[in-house]
Amino acid sequence: MNDRNKLLIVDGYNVLRSGSRYRSLRNDPDYTDDTFNRSREALIKDVIGFAGRDFKEAVIVFDGAANQFSDGKPQSVGGVKIIFSPSGSSADNVIEKIAHDARERDVETLVVSSDATIQDTVFGGGVDRMSAEGFSREARRLDEETELDEAPVISRKNTMGERLDSETYKKLQALRDRL
Repeated sequence: MNDRNKLLIVDGYNVLRSGSRYRSLRNDPDYTDDTFNRSREALIKDVIGFAGRDFKEAVIVFDGAANQFSDGKPQSVGGVKIIFSPSGSSADNVIEKIAHDARERDVETLVVSSDATIQDTVFGGGVDRMSAEGFSREARRLDEETELDEAPVISRKNTMGERLDSETYKKLQALRDRL
């Protein structure tokens, strides 16, 4: 368990638009909401894996400003808070508020976004940034490490005959054949 009080905030749609890992998922030829949902689910999975290493808390903020039904209430998936900004409020506003509150509580914070507005308003004073592409590269690297960790290791089963010197092995074979 990590004792450090660290917060990860991810600008969801910015990362999906700007990170190469997610752009390629959106280029699926079916052109439906399913394609976008797959990329959003991939981002959530990547944030869960990335945050689990060093962060006490992680939040992904998606822009729900144009959705009249969005209430801004967080949901939790795999220990990560998912927030769609409330109707009429941008994801940027929500990210700025979360980062500001974290700074006030002296919480070390990393914001993942390539948005210039976010960069101008939240960075500094204990809040660091990672670009969407930087996060894409980190997620790819974590996948590669996981594949290596989970790759099956084939162990060689040594038979009794392989562990004995040839003279002893021959004597045991002769004994067995007499029975």
